[in-house]
Amino acid sequence: MNLSAVTIGWLPRARQALCLTMLGLTACGGGGGGSGTVATTPPGWVAGVFQPSSHFAAMCQKARSGNDPATGHPYPDAQGATLDENNWLRSWSDELYLWYSEIPDVDPSTYSTTAAYFDILKTSATTATGAKKDRFHFTYPTSAWEQLSQSGVDIGYGVDFDLIAAAPPRQAYAVFVWSGYAADAAHISRGAKILAIDGVDMINASDQASLDTLNAGLSPTAAGETHSFTILDPGASVSRTVSLTAAAVTENPVPLVSAIPTTTGNVGYILFSAHIATSEQGLINAITQLKAASVTDLVLDIRYNGGGYLDIASELAYMIAGPGPTAGAAFDKQTFNAKYPSTNPVTGSALTPTPFHTTTQGFSATAGTNLPYLGLPRVFVLTGSGTCSASEAVINGLNGVNVQVIQIGTTTCGKPYGFYPQDNCGTTYFTIQFSGENAKGFGDYPDGFTPRNSTTLTSAVLPGCSTADDYTHPLGDTAEGRLAASLAYRDGAACPSPPAAMAASVHLNESARVHKAFWRENRIMRR
Repeated sequence: MNLSAVTIGWLPRARQALCLTMLGLTACGGGGGGSGTVATTPPGWVAGVFQPSSHFAAMCQKARSGNDPATGHPYPDAQGATLDENNWLRSWSDELYLWYSEIPDVDPSTYSTTAAYFDILKTSATTATGAKKDRFHFTYPTSAWEQLSQSGVDIGYGVDFDLIAAAPPRQAYAVFVWSGYAADAAHISRGAKILAIDGVDMINASDQASLDTLNAGLSPTAAGETHSFTILDPGASVSRTVSLTAAAVTENPVPLVSAIPTTTGNVGYILFSAHIATSEQGLINAITQLKAASVTDLVLDIRYNGGGYLDIASELAYMIAGPGPTAGAAFDKQTFNAKYPSTNPVTGSALTPTPFHTTTQGFSATAGTNLPYLGLPRVFVLTGSGTCSASEAVINGLNGVNVQVIQIGTTTCGKPYGFYPQDNCGTTYFTIQFSGENAKGFGDYPDGFTPRNSTTLTSAVLPGCSTADDYTHPLGDTAEGRLAASLAYRDGAACPSPPAAMAASVHLNESARVHKAFWRENRIMRR
């Protein structure tokens, strides 16, 4: 993330944080390849002529040896050069990138790292609002990706941060603290404002060395790494400085579930933070709990949920709607680039929509087990600019089968696209490969979903209220701004405006963008 240019960003865990640069946005994940000698051997580059990507696959500048711990199989790597990896990227992108005809065809031998070359292999087009059409092009070290996506384990302090203003004067707050980790032990709570990291002014620093220091503190790379944070606690007038030591943090993707009693029936509340593998069982447990409580409405809090596995989004949508409206309907219909009108180019199978899954897909629950469901005709979703991709697919998929989605919060991130992660030489690449539509054929929300009373509307408008994020109350508290607004809307009240007294602790910037870890801002398909 570029602190000097971007207006808003969300920092989910310190390791997945700012990715600050002086000039532009870069991927926070690991860069592919090294900076070794560029190969000069054939085949030479000819503009517009592409060898099959398989010709260059697993020819690595730094070949791995031994077995892949994720599969138990030997790594396929053979000794190659950076040019081989760049040639693979060029051909693979031409084969599978959704907007392949918009990729600049640049000689791969002119780039000495795969990270730099991969960065240019995308469209430069913009949406109707002027936002980049492709804001989701990134890499991750394969070993880290496998650990994160399957188990939710990361290196960090156990705290999620929200960067409200990225350019000086910045505002950065803690928004959720995980029990049992460094931030919890330091008594950091939701609404704590970061004033400095390792002595560098978070609010006003602008030189590259300072940004590097802020990045190092917000994104530790190893367990045991320690950084000092100067914070201002909610309601405090005097700051304090704490030391946070990074550790392996295991995220609970469904940390809060409750049944809220009202005079017109119980209302379910689920805080859902990531469509990772472990969320499958967590969501099943949540729906089972709320079904037992006989809830008549559901508030789904996905304000900080950037996405993940599309199949889990499908399971969740089914568990909300039930078999009535979803029977035989498509949850998400994928369209790949024009080279593949009827075939999935990754799997080789005929193109078929992702259905509303009625049984578990085996992420963290036994595959083939019938899913519980609530059978609700509507759902309230709490959103922000960190609501992205697979989370937006839940919204769009339910709309496609006439389950009313009422949006409370601010504009979502806008990503009706997805991909299949692809490893090559120890780096997993993520490049946009397909777009998605619901059962009604709608998928036009590249600028996000907006509540109907928003000051700026996108192409995808939902009933509901544009409502600020409230840092003065814990998530799940019925007095918290967005949850309170959803309960009031349910009772027929008009949409609220943020109280003046909360101005320093809330934000309402409908044109802003929240940036999570890049792999968490996506809809991810499994082969």
